[in-house]
Amino acid sequence: MRFASLGSGSRGNATLVATDRTLILVDCGFSAAEAGRRLARLGVAPERIDAILVTHEHGDHVRGVATLARRYGLPVWSSRGTAALAGLDGLEQGHCFPSLGGGLRIGDLDVSPFPVPHDAREPTQFLFARGDRRLGLLTDSGHVTPHILERLRACHALVLEFNHDPDMLREGPYPPSLQARVGGPYGHLANPQAVALLRRLDPHRCRCLAAAHLSAKNNHHERVREAIYGVWPRHDPVLWEQDRPSVWCEV
Repeated sequence: MRFASLGSGSRGNATLVATDRTLILVDCGFSAAEAGRRLARLGVAPERIDAILVTHEHGDHVRGVATLARRYGLPVWSSRGTAALAGLDGLEQGHCFPSLGGGLRIGDLDVSPFPVPHDAREPTQFLFARGDRRLGLLTDSGHVTPHILERLRACHALVLEFNHDPDMLREGPYPPSLQARVGGPYGHLANPQAVALLRRLDPHRCRCLAAAHLSAKNNHHERVREAIYGVWPRHDPVLWEQDRPSVWCEV
């Protein structure tokens, strides 16, 4: 199993999870044309995608989903709340999963959605499994719940949100209302929150860490690296960027 980002941030998010037999796209917050260009840079043709999974209805995660699905006949999976607000329930191959306690099999990947606290209708993130290997995704979450921690404990690789530095958010250009939303319990994970989660995980088991959804205005790569090295000093994290695809990471 391996994974990569097409781009990660407030202007668009999309993640690929792949095996030799299966290719899943998680979210598509780019136009279909831009997503096609970024897929090509990773050596992926859109028609090879087996399914699109959608975390929630915000535009930076769903902008290109419906167009890609219709153009290439791709199945789309989401929670019922996400489908309703994102307009996905009208897709010919639109499917819904329960956000708690359910799972699905796509190709040779087992996918377990789990709920997260975010200001959306029924947001989810995902745990992917193939054999005894586990990949966890956690972004767009205002805080870490006990259920999230339980879901991610067994991960061998993790995509984790490092959205903002609290000091930079407080002193930055966002108005107070937006600061309150981003930094609130249904907003986005701050660097210290992400680090607190890492302290609860086993760095010897989770060997690959990708830092995702970094704010261009309220965070800095060096602050993220310093935060990670402070708790996992022997890890070399991959910092996902907004404007270009990442490298492929093996689980």
